[in-house]
Amino acid sequence: MSNLIRKSVQAMEGYVPGEQPKDEDIVKLNTNENPYLPSPDVQDILSMIDISVLSRYPDPVCVELRKAIAELHGCEVENVFVGNGSDEVLALSIRAFVEREGSVGYFDPSYSLYPILSDIEDVEKKPVALDAGFGWQMPDDYSASLFFLTNPNAPTSFVYDKPTVEHFVQNFDGVTLIDEAYADFADDNCMEFALKYDSVIVARTLSKSYSLAGIRLGYCVGSAELIGAMFKIKDSYNVNYLTQEIARVAILDQDTMKANVSAIVETRKLVADKLSELGFQIGTSQTNFLWVKPLGIGAKPLFEALRKKNIIVRYFGGDERTKDYLRVTIGTAPEMLKFLDVTEAILNGEA
Repeated sequence: MSNLIRKSVQAMEGYVPGEQPKDEDIVKLNTNENPYLPSPDVQDILSMIDISVLSRYPDPVCVELRKAIAELHGCEVENVFVGNGSDEVLALSIRAFVEREGSVGYFDPSYSLYPILSDIEDVEKKPVALDAGFGWQMPDDYSASLFFLTNPNAPTSFVYDKPTVEHFVQNFDGVTLIDEAYADFADDNCMEFALKYDSVIVARTLSKSYSLAGIRLGYCVGSAELIGAMFKIKDSYNVNYLTQEIARVAILDQDTMKANVSAIVETRKLVADKLSELGFQIGTSQTNFLWVKPLGIGAKPLFEALRKKNIIVRYFGGDERTKDYLRVTIGTAPEMLKFLDVTEAILNGEA
């Protein structure tokens, strides 16, 4: 059967999502979901939907949703593209902006989907290795067709300052896609660059700050020319009707989103302070998770010990630079208190 499958697909590794356990007793801190309820307007819109509309195709270009996004970011509807999760935005950007002989750049380590999307399109990968402290320094004479600039970065949780990002996009000859999945948890963002520079796209998702990972909605903002190119190649009806309606009312309710973000940021600080007391090295987080290095106990032993106590965090053991760290999603206050109590017990040999 191998002769029926593209050679590039045979050679590549598929993306492995974070584990999604079904046991309700598990404290799930491994996939950076938001633990709080989304806007109450989501429940209202679901109760109001006439199911007869589901027999018809949805708006293929998501006009009403794009109007809400455009109003939020102070741009025109023509500057907004909406996708089936931000993953579709990333995939379409490679298809739209990278020739077969072109290349895709990204930080290493960063979102592990970037190289997989590049392999799917069979284009060259040009990762930029972060330094030992996960800092960013571009190599001399670097070039690529498209660069995924993840800010704040994952899994490290670090943010790169706006002057550094702006200097990069001013001097980079290709398209820069600034992946801002976690921007609402950060002190600042680079959305303004999407409208200031013709070669910049800024991508966002409703999976994190809006508590809507289950509806799969992402979007990006950029010049009308770049956005228009993505519309040319998208699936005919890429965002379903229910997702469009849910996303629209959630975006209009900024108060709920900001309240949930504030709760997570506050909890994030409390957890970081306690882990520091326990002897952890903590990265300065600008996301809804912490990037932590346990000192005195290895990351893998702690990961496994937590799992035995029904607490799941994320361990990246496949890379020498990340194998000593754990990524811990910020859950509710009770969830994080349990995580901290169990972690302390493990460190003290009591669990």
